[in-house]
Amino acid sequence: MEHGYAYVNGVRLHYVAEGRGPLILFAHGFPEFWYAWRRQLAEFGRDHRAVAFDMRGYNLSSKPAEVAQYAVPHLVADLRALVEHLGYRRFVLVGHDWGGVAAWAFAIAYPDWLDRLVIVNAPHPAVFGREIRENPDQQKASRYMLVFRSPEAEAILAADGHARMVEMLRRDLGDRFTDADRAAYTEAWSQPGALTGGLNYYRAAGVGPPAEGAPAQSFPADPARLTVTVPTLVIWGMKDRALLPANLDGLGGFVPDLTIERVPDGSHWVVHERPELVNRLIREFLARGRAA
Repeated sequence: MEHGYAYVNGVRLHYVAEGRGPLILFAHGFPEFWYAWRRQLAEFGRDHRAVAFDMRGYNLSSKPAEVAQYAVPHLVADLRALVEHLGYRRFVLVGHDWGGVAAWAFAIAYPDWLDRLVIVNAPHPAVFGREIRENPDQQKASRYMLVFRSPEAEAILAADGHARMVEMLRRDLGDRFTDADRAAYTEAWSQPGALTGGLNYYRAAGVGPPAEGAPAQSFPADPARLTVTVPTLVIWGMKDRALLPANLDGLGGFVPDLTIERVPDGSHWVVHERPELVNRLIREFLARGRAA
């Protein structure tokens, strides 16, 4: 694997790359970093230029001080600038969690840049907006967002050697989250400013369930302008505790060329639980022609 840095869009983005060929770019979510995609880099590096990067605020990438610098338009601009830095104009984009949020937004803004879009357990902004406003179960499942947006979040998550964050992963992954994984994640979380950087995604978006009688906050969105015209694969671990399966309901109304693959025994961390399955589903999707 090759490690590199791109100085783009006013930030330094650290990335890891493997292989040669058409570009496939992987964007992680909270509380991860490029390492989440290591098995995908190994697989797709066989016939692609496979690149996973630390999103702004994480691990070895820049960590802007202003919360506003973590708003979704900046994440989209990072993606475009990184792709240009890598020397490409068309690519496949794969995103999970917040990386998936950025990927949805990129596909809406720049569909002509994408050959394919792959989303893993990350809701389309219009569908999540509906769920967070109308679905009490999703509101309950999203209560953690209020904690993550609070001033106390860093202290809570860093306490006892990041015990809460380790538990976040170990609760679903069990022994699949190894001691080596814990060491790698703890090192990334311990980078100066990294914990604040990741939490600032929640603060910048202001997204979450109602707080003390206030209305639920969803991503600012004009539903009429949220259609994704790119062929899209959505892989969804159906046991996701934070993002419920109802986020798939009605998705086809916004994504005409849509393939959904439900993983019944998968959690939010299905990339870690079933890497071979995730790789196979992506492979099959890339080999498939556009929907008729």
